[in-house]
Amino acid sequence: MKVQIDKRLKDDCNVNLGCIFYKTNVIKTNKELWDYIENEIIDNIQKTFTLENLTDQINIKTSREAYKVLGKEPSRYRVSSEALIRRILQGKGLYKINNVVDTNNLISIETGYSVGSYDLGNLQGSINFRIGKEGEKYQGIGKEMINIEKLPVFADNLGAYGSPTSDSTRAMITEKSKEILTVLISFNGIEGLKKSVDVAKKYLTKYANAEDISSIIV
Repeated sequence: MKVQIDKRLKDDCNVNLGCIFYKTNVIKTNKELWDYIENEIIDNIQKTFTLENLTDQINIKTSREAYKVLGKEPSRYRVSSEALIRRILQGKGLYKINNVVDTNNLISIETGYSVGSYDLGNLQGSINFRIGKEGEKYQGIGKEMINIEKLPVFADNLGAYGSPTSDSTRAMITEKSKEILTVLISFNGIEGLKKSVDVAKKYLTKYANAEDISSIIV
């Protein structure tokens, strides 16, 4: 499946995408993954960040700057990496969804990139990362309709289905998902992105049963 970035979004926000394609069997949880998150990752986050300095993390900082350029308030529409780490710092913990989504969130927390995972079986045509149109909305996962106007959004032939803030229900990962695209979103160039994609592939293989895995940088 072809993935491209809209020229205006690319020019305005210096965005790149790390795209990982793979097949898997989605299961409810992975004990080894959660042992790692709870015993190492959460402790490291709590030692490294505070609510006050979190937005200084380079990948979160540049994501927030991109939102401002597009005219979206980053403290109201938080990128997912920031929102996840804030939950940890506030003592709220993380949701347990399934092995793919939980691994997705691990990658986001560890790298600071917003990361989205999508069921390719529910997408049609090519994927375009573009700016949300005036009045554009979609049904968010576990939420009401989300205003995605001016947000950077993923869209296929049927319309928008994902963003660095919150994804729609249309392409969400369920236990029926078989072919998946996981995307790391960088507003900070490709050097760190390439390294993070390699880490993400290792995590997806180890914790999310990823097979026939391949990746591209867009």
